[in-house]
Amino acid sequence: MMRAIRGAICVASNTFTAIESAVTELVTVLVHENRLALDDIVSALFSLTPDLNAAFPAQFARELGWSNVPMMCSQEIDVPGALRKVCRVIVHVHGREPARHVYLRGAEVLRPDLLHARAKVLRS
Repeated sequence: MMRAIRGAICVASNTFTAIESAVTELVTVLVHENRLALDDIVSALFSLTPDLNAAFPAQFARELGWSNVPMMCSQEIDVPGALRKVCRVIVHVHGREPARHVYLRGAEVLRPDLLHARAKVLRS
């Protein structure tokens, strides 16, 4: 069975180092939260908001061992008023466990429904 896991992270600035730091954190947390092995990962699509163009996010995932994972990078639609400096990812994986979507460094505002759901689980 295949499933999709979403994630996003706000990036401090439009620099190679800031994008590297954010993508490394996002991918590391997503893998950890979903208990993924490299063989579980089918493909990944990264996107950056138009104000980020200093690096390709897939490069940093490859450096974390995703060298055999097909990946693409794209630019998000420039919607007026949308959150700026965001890297998003959708990762397709093999597995049956429920997806644990990951939103970090201020990107949590993109999915408040997930934030409330996680808080509810933690309270019970």
